[in-house]
Amino acid sequence: MTGADASLEPPLRRYGAGRRLAAEVLGAALLLAMVVGSGIMGERLAGGNAAIALLGNTLATGAGLMVLITVFGPVSGAHFNPVVTLAFAVRREISLRLAAGYLAAQVVGAMAGVFAAHAMFAEPLWQVSGKLRDGPGQAFSEFVAAFGLLATILGCLRFRPDFTPAAVGLYIASAYWFTASTSFANPAVTLARSFSDTFAGIAPASAPAFVAAQALGALTAVGVFGWLFRSEDA
Repeated sequence: MTGADASLEPPLRRYGAGRRLAAEVLGAALLLAMVVGSGIMGERLAGGNAAIALLGNTLATGAGLMVLITVFGPVSGAHFNPVVTLAFAVRREISLRLAAGYLAAQVVGAMAGVFAAHAMFAEPLWQVSGKLRDGPGQAFSEFVAAFGLLATILGCLRFRPDFTPAAVGLYIASAYWFTASTSFANPAVTLARSFSDTFAGIAPASAPAFVAAQALGALTAVGVFGWLFRSEDA
């Protein structure tokens, strides 16, 4: 869901691939622990009020994401998200070999984070979600969510790199509420949440449409904002 290498390039050069991949695993794991854990907590405390549960889920995710990007950004760029990595591979700002490692690290970390959340709340570790999130509106919401996420990242990197952690956290918090899908915007998150039959879950049958829409939204954003942010004298 997050930052990018370009704004943090000098610090990133100090870290080898192993540490960068470890940062992606840890960051994705903590992100999913926040998303799933706060969903469980919110649902348990909300007394059946879905709006209150979603509000708790939103605040924890948005705030936590700002912290994670700030902490892990100087090491790996704090992608935690395959479509962010894909976008920067397309922009040739990360090698294809390292991008492939990032994708694997993000999925592994995301799954670990789901299991950690289940363990913290005494839930069965292995679950499969039964929560269907189907229909064109849901898929289009994920296109919009991913497009907006990449717009946020690329815009900050172009104009306000230091604001990237806050901007991404605020965007995701906002998109939880203005998208019908509650803004997954991340294939690793989508896959991992399909193995949580909790408030934050998504049925495996619903996941492919989300992932396809996320990838399309991100790639569209790369094209649109690559053009929009190119100065006339470039």
